This record gives sequence, structure tokens and C-alpha cells, in this order.
Amino acid sequence: MIRRLLDNFRVVFLRNQPSNLSERDDTLAPQTPDSNQNNSIQDSTPISWWRTIIVTSLGVTVLVLGARQLGWLQRWELRAYDQMMLMRPPEAADDRILLVTVTEDDLQKYNNPLSDETINQLLKKIQSYQPRVVGLNIKRPQQNNLAEGIRKDNIVAACVFESMGQPEIPPPLNFAQENIAFNDLVPDNTFDQVVRRGLLFQGTIPNSKCNTPVSFSSILATKYLAKLDITAIHKLKNKTFYFGKIPFPPLQPNSGGYINIDNGGYQILINYRNHRNVAKSVSFTDVLTDKVNPNLIKDRLVIIGNGARRLDAGKLTPYSTFKEPGTVPSVIIHAQITSQLISAVLNNRPLIWYFSEWLEAAWVLSWSLIGGVLAWKVRRPVFLLIVSGVAVFGLIVICYGLILQAGWVPVVPSGLALVFTAIGVLGYTSYQTQLQTQVILVQVEKQKEAIEQLNTLLNETTGIQDTPRIQPVAAVATFSTSSSNLLSNRYQVTRVLAQGGFGCTYLAKDTQRPGSPTCVVKQLMPARRDTRFLQVARRLFDSEAEILELLGQHNQIPELYAFFEQEKEFYLVQQFIPGHPLTDELPPHKEIKSESEVINILKELLEVLAFIHQRQVIHRDIKPANIIRCNQDNRLVLIDFGAVKLMQPQSKEQTELATVAIGTRGYTPPEQFAGHPRLSSDIYALGAIAIQALTGLLPHELQPNPDNGNLEWREWARVSDNFAAVLDKMVRYHASERYKSAIETLEDIKSISSEL
Repeated sequence: MIRRLLDNFRVVFLRNQPSNLSERDDTLAPQTPDSNQNNSIQDSTPISWWRTIIVTSLGVTVLVLGARQLGWLQRWELRAYDQMMLMRPPEAADDRILLVTVTEDDLQKYNNPLSDETINQLLKKIQSYQPRVVGLNIKRPQQNNLAEGIRKDNIVAACVFESMGQPEIPPPLNFAQENIAFNDLVPDNTFDQVVRRGLLFQGTIPNSKCNTPVSFSSILATKYLAKLDITAIHKLKNKTFYFGKIPFPPLQPNSGGYINIDNGGYQILINYRNHRNVAKSVSFTDVLTDKVNPNLIKDRLVIIGNGARRLDAGKLTPYSTFKEPGTVPSVIIHAQITSQLISAVLNNRPLIWYFSEWLEAAWVLSWSLIGGVLAWKVRRPVFLLIVSGVAVFGLIVICYGLILQAGWVPVVPSGLALVFTAIGVLGYTSYQTQLQTQVILVQVEKQKEAIEQLNTLLNETTGIQDTPRIQPVAAVATFSTSSSNLLSNRYQVTRVLAQGGFGCTYLAKDTQRPGSPTCVVKQLMPARRDTRFLQVARRLFDSEAEILELLGQHNQIPELYAFFEQEKEFYLVQQFIPGHPLTDELPPHKEIKSESEVINILKELLEVLAFIHQRQVIHRDIKPANIIRCNQDNRLVLIDFGAVKLMQPQSKEQTELATVAIGTRGYTPPEQFAGHPRLSSDIYALGAIAIQALTGLLPHELQPNPDNGNLEWREWARVSDNFAAVLDKMVRYHASERYKSAIETLEDIKSISSEL
């Protein structure tokens, strides 16, 4: 009798409801108790998952943006930009432009440097074919009689500023100021000498012979568009240059992937048309020897420049690679910029655009949040590595898609933010799991000590007079609706869900919250009321509530709102989940579910099982009646955690206290009935549920194999061999032959799911 009393009491406090209560443990959307409630557990609740992700994401984003602001990521971002530009499909050549280049063969034939007379012959020939504009970009220090006697109103000549040891090249003496332009380019000298920016205008330089504020590219585009009555305007209000109604916003110090660059003058990003074939090209000799069709020149913009490497070593562009340096002659880069300006006006070809600094910060933060969510969902380093890799690849694909639309958004800071946040959240959750496991192990020791003391007290027969057990209320009518009779001055009972000899479960309203939301109140009545017994029972109750609070963080486990003692009886307040038990979906001998349906059920339940097993908790009473299908979002919720068994680390397993056998016939494996449950005991129960769903038979109706004790069930189910093998392993008679963890089981289930 004493042992029976101890067993019953242990069941009460380990299950938080008696074993003979109704199997339906209804449980609503989460409601946090009022902070003024003395018995509320709100103050001890760990940070919620979304707050963890947001805090980590914000921290990582600040660090990444700080590193970016210091310029540490700029080189990598520019490399990524170049690579995506290189991957773009080439555009067709601009048929409005004709390039006339001076080749090595031309130099051998006409000598180097080319004389004014030779160039004048070329200009006369070209002018005879009626070009719209001619740009002469051949660098020669001496230009005395250039274009002498030739119409020059549509010819633009170039000069060069003195810079970085390069001597100044003055403009031709007989050209008007409005037909002079500088042909200097702006390579990223600090990084890699790549020309990504085009300089349209620059302030005049005192005492310089190249005294012009207009670049070679912009003046060519201006004169070409002027023939179409499209004028260039520089609006002072927004400091933006316009061709007609098309704006060309200037590059800012922190535009795109740049950080604190020198944006002197008026710069734009060059939207390269393709690698080299920006326009049709002919040689200097071809024009002079009449090998060029005059229609290629008529009404076109003709750009004359050096193509021979000894005259122009060229510049690096985003299309240059390590294997093939691929410098491009300056005349081609000027043609790219000129074509970009004209195409933007006449063809609506997009300019390179980029986010503002605030939008870039939001972009990086959004990818950081994605990394946090992935880490929270996956929580396994190997899988997180794979999923993060896929996410980073997706980021690259998106950024490449934007590059195709001329959009430059940060890819390197975003990728780093995603990865670092994922690592941070994973590390934090692992740390929190370890802390929770330590807390649970401490509660194990407290429970064991309390149970041993209860055992001693129940075996004492001298000096103790048992207080008669008070039976639970039989109906809700026994509770008054007045505030004086509210449980803990807060919870108004509305009806009884279940009752038994050691407690009762009620639906109640939380009167201190707006709308008086529904919750579940579990009343646990100790077997005796003497002081020593209640002291020990109170410790056992508090440790159990501590564990339920930790488990309730999972969205598939009812949350514990509060616990309190009133009139020497103990109460737990939990989340109410409106829904129906899984028993309603698995009526015996009536309905059989498909393999895919069962796999989905297993995947969902194995996720929550992995959560509790990581915290060294065994449910011990998994069955359809303890699984609720939520009406709101159709998720499966695992309830009735009063039957939990807390395990010690493996090294102490042999010293573990034998426990009362708790479970349900058919779903409980033999080692659990013997009082020694393991993690694999829950896996057995879940496998039994899956077999019931596939066969329509209750687990205890199946006959075991007489040789090994394993369930014989395949003849009543239509199932693939791979899935049947997984279920067989889940319900092995010997625990050592089953899956060792829910995560291992889940991996095999997902593998089968991917094959369907």
C-alpha cells in the first residue's frame, strides 16, 4: 500500500496530471501571464527566438557595415562586381559609332608618330563621307597644323592633363575651345587600376594648356545629341547633369561597393556594353585606301584613336582577368562611355544604379536575418553549412540578376552577414541548450532527492497521521464566479476537462488579460497534508515546473504560463491549443493514411522530439491522444509532458533511479515498462503511431515475432521497402537496435521523403 501511494504520488508530480485523467489534454495561442502576477514565470522566461535572431542580426550587421566603412571589404566587393559584369551576356555593338584605330601595321606604313599631314588626309577622307561628329583621340605632343584647311566645327580634339608623372599633352593650336576635351580616365588607383568610373566634367586646372572642363566622351555625346535637338543641361538645384529629360546622377563617395572614394569632378559608373566590341572598328589604313564603305561613316559618330600597344598600353576594365590581363585601349573605353550616354537618351538603356546607404544597410540586415532564421530552424552545423551555402548562392544569383538590370547591390557584406549571423545564432542556441540541459540535470537531482524523501515519509508509520485525501471538484459549478474565489485571484474556471483521484484539469479564463483568454489549469493534490510531506512535495512540484517552462519554448509544446500553490494544492497554468487529438484522424479499423501523409506526420513530430531529447528529456507517453492537431495552423502539438523522465549523462546511467512505469499499452516499449526508459523509447512510440496510421490496427493488436519480439505489420500495409525498413528500426524490441536519436531518425525520413 505504501509503495502504491508513492507510485501514485510520483505519477502526479512527474506528469503534472494523474495517469487516469482524460487522455484529451486540450491546450490556445500563446498568452504570456501578467507581469504583476506573483506566481507568473514570465520573468524567468528566456529570450524568445525572434528576439535572439533580431539582436544577433543587428549586432552582426553593425560589425559588417563597420568593417565595410573602414574599407576592409571594398576590394572583395569590387572583385565580385567585376566577376558579375564579366558574366553578363554581351550586348550588340552600337551601330551609331565607328571606331578608326591606329594599328601596328599602320605605324609601320606611316611611321611613328603620325604626322599632321597623314592625319589630315584621314580627316579629309572621313569628312567627305559626311559624319555627324568626329572625335580625334591620338595623343601627340606636337600638333601644329592639325586639321588645317578642314572643316572643324564637328571635330573634337583631345588633350591630356599632367598627372602621376605623365606629361601634359596640349590641345591642337588651331582648334576652338568648345571643340577641345580632356581624355583622362579614372582608374581605381587605390585598389587595382581598373576603370569602373567615367569622368564627364572636371574643374579647370590653373596654368594648364589643357584648360577644358569637358571630357572627350561627354563632348562627343553632347555634339551628337545636339544634332537631334537634345541639349545638355546642368541643373544647379539638384547638382545633376541632364541630356534632355534623362538625368545622369553623379557618383557619391559611398555609391555601390565604393567607400569614401575621391569623387572629384562629375563621375558616373560605366555600364560597359561588352568586352571589346563596343562598335564596329576599321583601321587607319582601311579608310585611307578606300576599303571602308562610306555608309559606315555617313551620319555616324567616328572616333579615331590609338589601338597599337606601343602607343597606348591600355587600361584594365571589369572584363580583365588574372589569366588574361586584357588591357583595353583608352579609345575603346571612351567609346563605351559615349555609347552609354547616347544609348541612355535614345534607347532608355539603364545606367548603373545602386541603393542609398540606408537601403544598403537594410539589404545587409535582411540577409543577416535570413541567416539567423536558417540557423534557428536547422540548428545542426553540417546541415546549416549546406543550407547557408545554398542561401549565399541564392544571394549571388539575385545580385547577378540585378546586375543584368544594371543594379549594383552589396553581395560580399550581405553574404558575410548571413554566414556570421547563422554562426552566432547557432552558437547562442547551442549555449542556451547546454544551459537548459544543466538546469534540467539539476532538477533531476532535486527530484530524485525529493522522491527519496517522499519514500521515507510514506514508509514512516509512527507519529504521522495521514490527512484524508480531498477529492477534486466534480463539476465547474463548485467554483464561484466571484473574484474572491478565483484561483490565484486571477483564473476563473469555466469547465472541467478531466478529473481523477489525485487531481483535475480545467478550462479557465485569465481575468487579468484583455479579452480574458482561455488557458488550461491543472490541479495537483498531494496524497497527504502534513507539513513535512508538503515541503518535499513543493520542491518536487517546483522542479517539474522549471522543466516544463524550458520545454514550452518550442511552438509544438504547450507553454507554461504560471504555477502556484493555493490551500495546500498545486496548480499549473498552461497554453490552450484548440484542436482535436490525433486519435480522431486514426480511428481503428476504418481509415488508412498514405505513406506520404505518415511521413509528414513523422517529420513534424520528430522535430519536436529532437528538441526535447537534446535537453535529455523523455516524454514517456507518446500516443495519438497526446498529439493535438491545432485548428489555427494545422500544426501537431505534443502534450501531456507530465510523464517526462529526465536522464543523467551516459556515464551516470547505471546509477539512475529506477522509475515508475508510465505509458500506454502498444506504444510503450518493454524497457520502459521495466522502469528504465531511454530516448529510443519515445522513438518506439512514434513508430507505433506510424504503423497504426498505415495499417488501421492498434499497436497492441499486432503480433510480435516469436523469435525476436519485433512487431509483424508489413502484410497489412502498402508501403515502400525503404520506409518500412525505417519503421522496423524505430520499433525494434531491443532498444539497442533502434535509432539512438530523433535527429538520426529524421535524417532517414527526410531522405525517403526526397525520393517520393
